[in-house]
Amino acid sequence: MKAIIQIESFASSLVGTLWTPIFVGIFVAIVAYALWPRNKSFFDAAARMPLRED
Repeated sequence: MKAIIQIESFASSLVGTLWTPIFVGIFVAIVAYALWPRNKSFFDAAARMPLRED
């Protein structure tokens, strides 16, 4: 039983150690993409889309 608890503790620390930086990196990449000046016209057009009348 003690071995199972040790494996679970190791798996939990491994997930915290590996996945947290990966998800932070993904979040930073998404924010950088959204704030990149080249994408401004695309996002401005998407923001005006609900206000357009066809």
